[in-house]
Amino acid sequence: MWLQVCFLCLSCLTVPSRGQAQASLRRANDPAGRCHYTFTVASPEESSCTGSNPETDGLLSRLTRLEASVSRLIAGEDGGVGAGVGANGEEALQEAYAQVTGERNQLQQDKESLNRQVLELQKRLDELSQEAESLRQRPCKQAHTSGGAQRGNRPASDPAYDLGNGAYQEMKAEVTEVPASHLLPEGSHSFKGCGELQSVEDPVVHRKADSITGKYGVWLQDPEPQTPNYTNRTVWRIDTVGKDVRQLFAYEDMDQFAKGFPMKVLVLPEPVESTGATMYRGSLYYQRKRSRTLIRYDLASESLASRLDLPHAGYHGQHPYSWGGYTDIDLAADEQGLWAIYSTSKAKGAIVISQLDPESLKVMKSWETNIRKNTVANAFMVCGRLYTVASYTAANTTINHMFDTATSEGRAIAVPFKNKYRYNSMVDYNHAQRKLFSWDNFHMVTYDVRLGRAGHGSR
Repeated sequence: MWLQVCFLCLSCLTVPSRGQAQASLRRANDPAGRCHYTFTVASPEESSCTGSNPETDGLLSRLTRLEASVSRLIAGEDGGVGAGVGANGEEALQEAYAQVTGERNQLQQDKESLNRQVLELQKRLDELSQEAESLRQRPCKQAHTSGGAQRGNRPASDPAYDLGNGAYQEMKAEVTEVPASHLLPEGSHSFKGCGELQSVEDPVVHRKADSITGKYGVWLQDPEPQTPNYTNRTVWRIDTVGKDVRQLFAYEDMDQFAKGFPMKVLVLPEPVESTGATMYRGSLYYQRKRSRTLIRYDLASESLASRLDLPHAGYHGQHPYSWGGYTDIDLAADEQGLWAIYSTSKAKGAIVISQLDPESLKVMKSWETNIRKNTVANAFMVCGRLYTVASYTAANTTINHMFDTATSEGRAIAVPFKNKYRYNSMVDYNHAQRKLFSWDNFHMVTYDVRLGRAGHGSR
């Protein structure tokens, strides 16, 4: 840069050779801090500036124009550098601003998450406080005995009168806490009629499938057999995994079923859809694959006895249970007859219950509930009442809804139910045995059930 300025100055000046030797260029800041360039040429003849001459005036004019050019040049260079620095600075500021904004947003999200946790903890604390207050206000049960009236018939040394005796205290607590009906042996319950479901016992395993086709299926016993060839001890099984499910396995009894020795294999006339089949009065009732057609297969003649479409019923994945499996139509039998559990487009996915004629399969009467079919895992009928299972995978779930066809009313309930193997795809009630038959992730299990009068425990 300095060389360019020097050459520019030399090219612009036309002075005698004697003056050129005495010319000088000075660069310095003024008191305000601005840079100035000064070009000085000593007069070869004059000792002082007493007057002016054309040559000196011309030189002064050229020097003035030179200083102006140098100033513009310097100003342009500084401006370019400043612009570069400004651009770099702006980019750095934008990057820093973006980083700060990101950190601020993250802090805001953390704050909101902590606030939610605080609200949840506060809610839980309030619930625990209310529960503790309720427990404090609940009076303790007092045990009363009639020992005073009987004491005269026993010696004073009888340990039963020792209130500190551990065995006596334990017996007193048991009598105080446990309902009398629970102390009776299982076989001594006198209530044998129809009633509401009170409890479901733990599952009992009878067999485990030995291939992938046994992931889910149907297995049951006929509560009201109609032929001597097949009795109420005969066990029936259908593996429903496959494209063309037609095989119906018959086992002589539960022992042969557990060993895996079928006495006969029947080939059904139409393929089976999913796990909604049931057995009732000597016939197998099932849904034909990819249709709303119901089929009654007579076991005595081993032939198709009836077939009929279930009006407006959804099928093949339109309104299944929550686990899927094309469980749109579920057939069931109980003390009051044959039932279909399904939904329609008119019901918009709510469960519809229809009672069917066992011979013709015609719908005799229907009820629409407010239970969404795809929100429950399975359903079954007991004494004309629909019961739904909340989950098919939770080990400890509940039977969560009941709908009574006698009153056309339903309500939420909470009867404990166990999915021991975490994938329960079929639940069917056998009213002759008062058991639930279930297919839970390759395992074929049964549950004992206990019924009681409406609003009461079993008698």
